[in-house]
Amino acid sequence: MNIQRLTGDLSLKRQLEGGNEQQLKTVRDVLADVKANGDEAVKAYSLKWDGVALDDLRVTEAEMQEAVASMDEQIVADLTEAAANIRYYHEQQKREGYELPLADGSWLAQRITPIASVGLYVPGGSAAYPSSVLMNVIPAQVAGVERIVIATPSDRDGKLPAAVLTAASILGVKEIYKMGGAQAIAALAYGTETIQGVDKITGPGNIFVALAKREVFGEVAIDMIAGPSEIAVIADETAHADEVAADLLSQAEHDPMACAILVTTSDALAQAVCEQVEAQLQQLPREAIARQAIENYGAIYVGDSMMEVVEAINQLAPEHLEIVTKNPEIVMESVKNAGAIFLGRYSSEPVGDYFAGTNHVLPTNSTARFASGLNVDDFIKRTSVVYYSEQTWQQNAPKIARLARLEGLEGHARAVESRGWKKEDATS
Repeated sequence: MNIQRLTGDLSLKRQLEGGNEQQLKTVRDVLADVKANGDEAVKAYSLKWDGVALDDLRVTEAEMQEAVASMDEQIVADLTEAAANIRYYHEQQKREGYELPLADGSWLAQRITPIASVGLYVPGGSAAYPSSVLMNVIPAQVAGVERIVIATPSDRDGKLPAAVLTAASILGVKEIYKMGGAQAIAALAYGTETIQGVDKITGPGNIFVALAKREVFGEVAIDMIAGPSEIAVIADETAHADEVAADLLSQAEHDPMACAILVTTSDALAQAVCEQVEAQLQQLPREAIARQAIENYGAIYVGDSMMEVVEAINQLAPEHLEIVTKNPEIVMESVKNAGAIFLGRYSSEPVGDYFAGTNHVLPTNSTARFASGLNVDDFIKRTSVVYYSEQTWQQNAPKIARLARLEGLEGHARAVESRGWKKEDATS
């Protein structure tokens, strides 16, 4: 990894290769095709890109049972415990509506209602992600969403990873479809003969999934446009170089475009981590992917003070931030921008990925400056409610009419006057 000094004009933000014109055209063609031709188009793209000829898109109960039966009992127990931890954390996010009493029996309120149906995209390809099932489904369930649909690509034999189906089974989700890529997003957004469309789509995916989500936004809601994974580590001389290196590689192995950055006040630690990254890369099963990420988007920066280090992190606004220092809680107080924060030696980023209970669907590419990780609020609607009594109406109608005419909206003013108010009353 490249070691360099922090500078005053430092910009740590990655310059990602966003969707190019050809990728965008491909996605738009797929969306239009699926919208027009439904199941036929979804199956055709599954054959073209995933190499699988599907007779049926929906997973059967027999396939679910077979998947669960094939899993190691300890893994099932671990997934079940992780699900309980995630549910406990997200239960604390539940909102209740409120009512504000006014004079004369009038009142204002906010209603909280769940979104009726959501589609959760679980990526496939080079790895299986049962954790994505847990992280997307549980907040929706806590919010009270009635219909939860999972879409994930199958292998060439038309099978889904047993771990993914087992996670869905633990949560009681039964509507699961074998489809990936832009065609899956199109099917969830528009519906097909087999699949009823949903109101919101969540979950990460490749560039084609991300572009498709962006294109269907407005037709349905989406959670975010998630980019490749990121980790930043703030560390001082108390950190262990081998542990920091391992944490950096934990994200680098996700994707060739993943980002792994160490910002430290210790020259000695910087050098040691650099050496450890190279040594550990050579032993990593996903070395080719991780090495490409480290070479393209990995870096070590050395700052003169912890204040300078934190300022750099706030510029980066990373998806995951580990603080491995003598007093991590104190350092955290100055951190303004991060998707999720992990404090101390024993809070390695994978703890949050799998088990602690916090959500791992997080804002990337510096969007933590304004965005939050997936949570229960992403699956609810807040509706304002107004009830005016006749007395409150009489007291305020002239004011409302005057404000309407101030904006040149005569129809608004007349709506007030239609209930018995005259223009001279409203302007007096």
